[in-house]
Amino acid sequence: MRLDKFLKVSRLVKRRTLAKEACENKQILVNNRPGKAGLEVELNDVIEINFGNRKIKIKITAIKDTVPVKEASQLYEIIENYRVQQEEI
Repeated sequence: MRLDKFLKVSRLVKRRTLAKEACENKQILVNNRPGKAGLEVELNDVIEINFGNRKIKIKITAIKDTVPVKEASQLYEIIENYRVQQEEI
């Protein structure tokens, strides 16, 4: 499955276009490499998402074309999830 579609199906990103933009802005890494929207992801791949002050790192545990909202979090396992403190100037 394409990276942008997985991010949308798993509800980690709200829309596929946002996932594509995040990839273009180098905010997403797959297995410690820059993620491209069309990259085919597989089970056990590790995805890091950096959105502003929020950083999340997940491991893919299942790949499905569609899932109900309540089951979306079953597609991955959270490795890290935290917010970065903004430095005061």
